Amino acid sequence: MPRRALSAEASVRIHVGGWCMRRVKLDKIDRQILHDLQEDGRMTNVELARRAGISAPPCLRRVRALEEAGLLRGFHAEVNPEALGFGVTVFALVGLQSQAEPDLTAFEQLTLEWEEVRETHMLAGETDFLLKIVAVDWDSYQKFLTTRLTAAPNVAHVRSALAIRTAKQLPGVPIGVDEKSRADRVQRKATLTTS
Repeated sequence: MPRRALSAEASVRIHVGGWCMRRVKLDKIDRQILHDLQEDGRMTNVELARRAGISAPPCLRRVRALEEAGLLRGFHAEVNPEALGFGVTVFALVGLQSQAEPDLTAFEQLTLEWEEVRETHMLAGETDFLLKIVAVDWDSYQKFLTTRLTAAPNVAHVRSALAIRTAKQLPGVPIGVDEKSRADRVQRKATLTTS
């Protein structure tokens, strides 16, 4: 059976490891599926199909096509850190001594080994990396900071910012379901790039 290509007016470039792979065209149904799965990854295929206005078999084919295209990377449960004993969230701003690509990659790989580090973002500007770190308490974070993070090769400095509370935390990206909102964003972007 031939694969159904993702189609319609809106298109998205797939970026993997800094490289633009290909353009994938998304129609209103694809955007609705992405929107709904991003909101509730446990939704049944039957419910997803109902919301998208199609039957279950083509809906499942579209979900698989979105996965193959790299637009859906996985499904995860959102856990409550406090209920699991992780009462502290810290954002660490890390500066490295060297910004040579092998040194940046080595630091990124090291953060993959630290379970406390939940997110690693390389930044432009004065700070090289932003890490989101969870800990049971402030003492646990301080032990991680002094024995592992600041002791890591090539780390020049670390600034810590303790999160007091989280007012907003949404996964993914805003997905416009109606074509008009998408067309407006594309038009605004085109206007900005030609100005």
